[in-house]
Amino acid sequence: MERIYVVEDDDNIRDLIKIALEGFGYEVSSYEMAEDALKHMETDKPALAVFDLMLPGMDGMSAIRKIRKNDLIKDIPILVLTAKDREFDKVAGLDGGADDYMTKPFGVMELAARIRSLLRRSSKNQSPDDELEQYCLHLNKKTREVTCDGVKIELTLKEFDLLQYLMENHNKVVTRDELLNHIWGYDYDGETRTLDMHIRTLRQKLGENGGSCIKTVRGVGYRLIKTEV
Repeated sequence: MERIYVVEDDDNIRDLIKIALEGFGYEVSSYEMAEDALKHMETDKPALAVFDLMLPGMDGMSAIRKIRKNDLIKDIPILVLTAKDREFDKVAGLDGGADDYMTKPFGVMELAARIRSLLRRSSKNQSPDDELEQYCLHLNKKTREVTCDGVKIELTLKEFDLLQYLMENHNKVVTRDELLNHIWGYDYDGETRTLDMHIRTLRQKLGENGGSCIKTVRGVGYRLIKTEV
């Protein structure tokens, strides 16, 4: 049974999520404070973590950054719950290490669907020597490491999956629906700008040379191409 950590300071929301996810067959450990969740993660590593951003003590973003810097737990998929719905806050959350986000209020069916998608993407077996190299980019599926011009780039789960899919389909136009269905794993009825924000943060992390390889095909989707250096 997959264990999920839920870190939420609102008792009602925390209990709702716990009951709902247990109903979907998950084992849930719930925490009011990020410090308590982090203390248990290394010895009882969860399959996924759900974080509220506004928490007493250490805030959610600070906790996520600590997770991403810890080699023992840095690969845990993280879903953010937030009452903030401004684009800036969402981009900051994704760039800070979250793999997906939901704004409050939310539906438990969509929450469960997003969790299933994140777990499915993170648990796929990778071939030991399965690597991709296109242009200035090198991607190792087994270690989930990416380098651009020889420099290691730290990516979130979704950013890595997006780059991998674009590299596997380099020079082909990949539609927005195709990316949403492949990466998120279900028909995405929420804000489709989630994809755009992930692409934006991916470009920023890859830098001028790597980021310029990802081209927007207006009204259709994206394409990975070779650029003039």
